[in-house]
Amino acid sequence: MSFDLIVRGGTLTDGRVADIGISGGRIAAIEAKLDAEAGEVIDAAGDLVAPPFVDPHFHMDATLSYGTPRINASGTLLEGIGLWGELKPLLTHEAVKERALAYCDWAVSMGLLAIRTHVDTCDDRLLAVEALLDVRKTVAPYLDLQLVAFPQDGFYRDPTARENTIRALDMGVDVVGGIPHFERTMEDGRRSVTELCEIAAERGLRVDMHCDETDDPLSRHIEQLACETQRLGLHGRVNGSHLTSMHSMDNYYVSKLLPLMAEAEVSAVPNPLINIVLQGRHDSYPKRRGMTRVPEMLKAGIRVGFGQDCVLDPWYSLGTADMLDVAFMGLHVAQMTSPADMRRCFDMVTTENAAIMGLEGYGLEVGNVASLVVLDAGNPIEALRLRPNRLCVVSKGKIVSRKQRNDSRLTIDGRPSSVRRRHTAS
Repeated sequence: MSFDLIVRGGTLTDGRVADIGISGGRIAAIEAKLDAEAGEVIDAAGDLVAPPFVDPHFHMDATLSYGTPRINASGTLLEGIGLWGELKPLLTHEAVKERALAYCDWAVSMGLLAIRTHVDTCDDRLLAVEALLDVRKTVAPYLDLQLVAFPQDGFYRDPTARENTIRALDMGVDVVGGIPHFERTMEDGRRSVTELCEIAAERGLRVDMHCDETDDPLSRHIEQLACETQRLGLHGRVNGSHLTSMHSMDNYYVSKLLPLMAEAEVSAVPNPLINIVLQGRHDSYPKRRGMTRVPEMLKAGIRVGFGQDCVLDPWYSLGTADMLDVAFMGLHVAQMTSPADMRRCFDMVTTENAAIMGLEGYGLEVGNVASLVVLDAGNPIEALRLRPNRLCVVSKGKIVSRKQRNDSRLTIDGRPSSVRRRHTAS
């Protein structure tokens, strides 16, 4: 027997040490020891071998545009939206595509091989939509890119957003998006949720809405989203992103809301890095953290993932395309520091996000797509602690990125130290 590629001696996320044989872009075997030849061999030597990272919430049309035409001085969500409005008329197809492709290269180097990106449909040119459709085609051999038709300025609030959103879906955009809390009134927000879900149901598409991204506890569009999901039979195909108002809601109301979400199988994607930066800006002290109620949603049986949201754009001045950074911040803000909770946070940027996006053939099982990442760490919790180098990234059976191993040996004042960067006792 022979394989195209064998990953030898890697530590899987469940703790097993195994060889992985890959043929024809699929995982053909996972065994303790494969006695076989291969066109290429990766010696994982006990390193963590994990399924690739997945980001279910991003804005690729804006990424890497930081400082153009100016910087968000207040650091608020609303100034970021206003700044993006200033940038949109300046966009060119070539610039959007170039920045997006650069980000995709960066993502691949971090083992991030699937991204769901929202693309603004409040531009009559639909220039960014066309550019990202081109990008989706270009990166398809090594990165799965989903596009969300996102009426950034409001499905009803913007005079042509409704028409343009439908045009974008006709052009081949994958997912129906919305922003109900940004409509002129709560009632308009409610109506937008209803109509957008109906559009998705008619077309057999998924839904992913920016929902209640505000500190206002009376912003409760997630309730309407769960209701429409039930009414239209969209169970398992709908996601509510951000949900930051929930951190300010009355506890009794939340005790009613969470079972509704669980029953409708509506998933949630908070974005820890961005939520804690943009929210609570009007507070003095005590200052709200801004992230939604992650542990409570998990306990209620709601599927939750973590998203990156922004990198170097009008809303966020940092970012590295590293989903381990996202999970690391998420576990701190959500106070999920037990071993079981930290392990769950690793799943929330891998398997849980893949389920939210509906990715087929994902995961380290025989028959699945041969996409994986080898990390310079011994287990998922250590990976969260160190955010280590991605030593090798394999996408659809082909090696697409390599990096050097971190040297864990330290010298202090000219003498060898017993301290090691990697420490797997946890």
